[in-house]
Amino acid sequence: MDTTETPRPAPEADKPRRRFVRRVAIATAIAGLATGVGIKAFASSHGGWHRGGFMGAAIDPAMVDEHLDRMLKHLYVEIDATDAQKQQLAPIVKGAAQDLLPLRTQFQDARRQAVDLLSRERVDRAALEALRADQLRLAEQASIRFTQALADVADVLTPAQRKQLAERIGRWHGRRG
Repeated sequence: MDTTETPRPAPEADKPRRRFVRRVAIATAIAGLATGVGIKAFASSHGGWHRGGFMGAAIDPAMVDEHLDRMLKHLYVEIDATDAQKQQLAPIVKGAAQDLLPLRTQFQDARRQAVDLLSRERVDRAALEALRADQLRLAEQASIRFTQALADVADVLTPAQRKQLAERIGRWHGRRG
């Protein structure tokens, strides 16, 4: 007789637990991804951050300023910005980027913490829930700051410039899917 055991299907009680853990992990990943994409879209015009991507390696603050300056120069040309608009737009964009960049580190830390929590012998549901809630709070915070910056930029632009910029963004998204 064969003494090897065949693997048994998981008991019915384990299925909701697995589904819950999977949903929490997905929600955490989506929250982190959504905020990362929002920050990347705000701070990057065409190619994103080089060498490891936006959420990858450490970002040098000098590199951020250089990248933002390049992005702003392109924006100024696209919308035919006046000197007065240029003086107003740069502090809005750079201020928002400086406010949003620290969140990047917090999202990276949370991702590492999620992996740690999910790889333990026993899943700590309370810790996962706290992590999920914190990720949603961070995503909300980033979304609010991003939206504030967009509204501030829109206040500086004329309706024709906003329309021109919206058309340009539509072409970018059309090209990228």
